[in-house]
Amino acid sequence: MGAALKVVSEPRSAAVLLDPERNALVELLADPDSAAGLARKLGWSRQIVNYHLRELEKAGLVALVEERRKGNCMERMMRRTAQSYVIDPAVVGPLGVNPKAMADKLSASYLIAVAARTIKEVASMSGPAEASGKILPTVTLDSVVRFRNAGERNAFVRELTGEMARLIGKYHAADAKDGRTFRITAGAYPIPKSEIEKESKSGNES
Repeated sequence: MGAALKVVSEPRSAAVLLDPERNALVELLADPDSAAGLARKLGWSRQIVNYHLRELEKAGLVALVEERRKGNCMERMMRRTAQSYVIDPAVVGPLGVNPKAMADKLSASYLIAVAARTIKEVASMSGPAEASGKILPTVTLDSVVRFRNAGERNAFVRELTGEMARLIGKYHAADAKDGRTFRITAGAYPIPKSEIEKESKSGNES
């Protein structure tokens, strides 16, 4: 398989991926398969599968792995181009979310807007960096904390905010001509109960 994650930045490619039938084909192509093999698995005609595969290939969502001769026919073995896909919020153009337009900085809408901006900005740089053989310098901190009550949650937020302000004040060099500016983002939200149950089940099985 190709990349671990592919960011879909073209509106046409996003539309192709969101089509239920084509999405089902991409899901099945974690391992190489042919139109004939996919048709048998899904109970579709080979012609329909071939049509969808051509559109997926044009969109860069699947790619040719090899060609095999089978009788008088040449069988094309296809595989998806990434393990997972995410759609760049920039796909919706001017309708995309803008954190600066959100008045309530404690709202869920603001958190979503900041997360969407993160995807958009990192996606716009990661592709060119990879193409030029460079590594985009990023840092991701992801953890879980269970608070006893709302009071402790609020205390945690105050301490986290204060510590971030201290570190930014210590290291921010506005006059560094050769420096590079980074965006620091921290967010918190309740984990959905379904995800907690899923993680708990996964932990018990391992």
